[in-house]
Amino acid sequence: MSEIKIICASGREITEYIPELAKLRIQVFREFPYLYDGDLDYEEKYLSTYTKSSDTVIVLALDESKVIGASTGLPMEQETGDVQGPFKSAGLNPSEYFYFGESVLNKKYRGRGLGVRFFEERERHAKSLGRFKITTFCAVERPENHPLKPTNYRNLHQFWRNRGYVHHPELRTTFTWKDIDHAEEDKKPLSFWLKAL
Repeated sequence: MSEIKIICASGREITEYIPELAKLRIQVFREFPYLYDGDLDYEEKYLSTYTKSSDTVIVLALDESKVIGASTGLPMEQETGDVQGPFKSAGLNPSEYFYFGESVLNKKYRGRGLGVRFFEERERHAKSLGRFKITTFCAVERPENHPLKPTNYRNLHQFWRNRGYVHHPELRTTFTWKDIDHAEEDKKPLSFWLKAL
């Protein structure tokens, strides 16, 4: 079994990895529960936002030189209104939160502890910046009877609880994307999970 190398990149260091990361995001997010029908140009533009600040982080998992997994994070105040809005509406200050964008991992490398490392490295980065009280992320909510839900599907709720995250369903937002079985984009509900640093 090959040894996986973990590296953390910030700001402009991320640039060289963007094309591979864009392809990996499209591949992984086609799976349930995201069912995302991705677009390479959009993905590369989205990922380029992480190059604009030295406070961002992308944790990369490499098998030799090939990117097989990645996990992102940035200060919430650098995120969009869709992310900041629920916190502002609840009277919470986005500048106290470090937001985890996503974790994606090639299927054949799962179950080897890389998901745990992704959380550990992003939390370490957030702590090193010295101004954040809480790390947070949001997850899409799909109905239990969704027609594309695999019979063996298990959500990640217990995995996140094991990392110390608490679900806050009162903090809710929507993101818009096109599902693989839809003709048009539509809004998806997501709710947030939080952990004190």
